[in-house]
Amino acid sequence: MKNANDKVPLRGIFEMKVYKSGKLIDEIMDDNLIVDTAKEQLTHLLAGVTQGRFITSIAFGTSNTTPEKTDTVITGQWSKEVSQHSFPENDRVRFDWHLDVTENNEMAIREFGLLTGDGKLFARKTRTNPINKESDISLEGNWTIIFIN
Repeated sequence: MKNANDKVPLRGIFEMKVYKSGKLIDEIMDDNLIVDTAKEQLTHLLAGVTQGRFITSIAFGTSNTTPEKTDTVITGQWSKEVSQHSFPENDRVRFDWHLDVTENNEMAIREFGLLTGDGKLFARKTRTNPINKESDISLEGNWTIIFIN
C-alpha cells in the first residue's frame, strides 16, 4: 500500500524527426524534464480552474543548459500552437507538433518546451548540438506526458 504522501510522478518522452530538403537527416527519442510549474497547472486543473492551464504550444529556444525542475522560460523563445493532442493510453497524453520550412528560420535551436495557454513552461528538453534552422529544414514530432505509478 502506498503512503498518502507519495507523489504521483510524471514523465515525458520527446520525439523528433529533422528533415533537410524533405529527406530525414536526424531522429531522436528521449526523456525530458517536467518542471515545477507543471504541478501548479495540474492542481488548478483538478480544481476546475482551467483558463490558460491547458498545454497549447511548443516553444523553440537557444539555450542548451541542463534542464532544472525550477526552469520557467525558454531562452530566445519562438513558439507555435501544437497541431493536436491524443490519448494513446489511459495514463498519457500526446501532443503533436511541426515546424515548417517557412517558420523560425535563422535560429540555432537547442531547446524545446511545452507551454500552457497562459505561457507557463510545463516541460523542457535541450540538446547539445544545435539544429541550424534554415529554409530547407523542417521538424516534426510529438511530446508525450505520462502519469506513472
